[in-house]
Amino acid sequence: MELTALPKIIKRPKKRVGRGYGSGKGGHSSGRGFKGQHARNSVAIWFEGGQLPLIKRLPFQRGKGRFNSLHAKPVIVTLNQLNVLPVGSVVTVELLVKHKIITAKDAQKFKVKILNTGKLTKRLTVSIPTSAAAAAAIKKVS
Repeated sequence: MELTALPKIIKRPKKRVGRGYGSGKGGHSSGRGFKGQHARNSVAIWFEGGQLPLIKRLPFQRGKGRFNSLHAKPVIVTLNQLNVLPVGSVVTVELLVKHKIITAKDAQKFKVKILNTGKLTKRLTVSIPTSAAAAAAIKKVS
């Protein structure tokens, strides 16, 4: 290979400003222009010229929902809703979906719990979680 046949270098390296004469941007202002904030040091990307920054202008997260956990809440079924079911049936999630008390999507995504709201008039066997008061009301009927 001959020196005359070397490939041309097309891309030049970036000139680093403020690094002395040998960097290619030497001289008295070192490629930073003349005087001022940008000539002396770098400015933070979030700096807004001295006004109150956006992050400080936004309010703190307050009120409801601040300390709530991220886990899903159960779907609540009341004792009134269970009166639709046939007498003596075993209450399962599948039975609740079949009788359209809860949706199939909710049954898949969330847990189901029976709460003591209203009055149960039919004798049922429950195999899903219940509150203590609901369990007592179910036992009272059967």
